[in-house]
Amino acid sequence: MTGKYKVHRFDIRMTEDQNKLEEFLNNLKGEIIAIIPNVTSSLGNYAAVNFLLIIEKTETSGFTIG
Repeated sequence: MTGKYKVHRFDIRMTEDQNKLEEFLNNLKGEIIAIIPNVTSSLGNYAAVNFLLIIEKTETSGFTIG
């Protein structure tokens, strides 16, 4: 059986949004396949994550969840 996938973009401030991310992940109906951070760099040796791509598997047997 094949599945369908949905990609969510989640804007984040890593120092402040842990609870917001936790709530978002717990409210997904499908299976979380991957979380991919977008890592950016600025001047100097500073790196930051400004958003996450979250891949959710939404279908397993011919019908769409949610």
